Amino acid sequence: MTKVAAYAAIPPRGDRDHYSITDLCGEFAVTARALRFYEDEGLIAPERRGTQRIYSHRDRARLAWILRGKRVGFSLAEIREMIDLYDLDDGRRQQREVTVARCHAKIAALREQRSDIDAAIAELTDFIGVVETYRP
Repeated sequence: MTKVAAYAAIPPRGDRDHYSITDLCGEFAVTARALRFYEDEGLIAPERRGTQRIYSHRDRARLAWILRGKRVGFSLAEIREMIDLYDLDDGRRQQREVTVARCHAKIAALREQRSDIDAAIAELTDFIGVVETYRP
């Protein structure tokens, strides 16, 4: 099974109608426990056949969104909001708008964090210089 990075575009797979937990774990490099957690949180909803979980194309696409969102720092609540907007009957217009707005906000927050980190590094570097040159 080919590993797919969480941030890569996830094209539909025409070669299958459903996926097992093993299929998705292998494809996305996640644990079965993680899939069950996302199911418990209502983010994915596999069909049940006895004790076996059968994942649909929709579950697979939602899992890709979940992993992509987690990778860039979105909360599960934010991810849920974005993926649930898919179900609106508006050609995914609102989903795209909300997702783009959230991504812009996340980029701004990350740039601010980077600036804070750069300032902290500079201050620590200066402090090291002061401490290393101190002679009582």
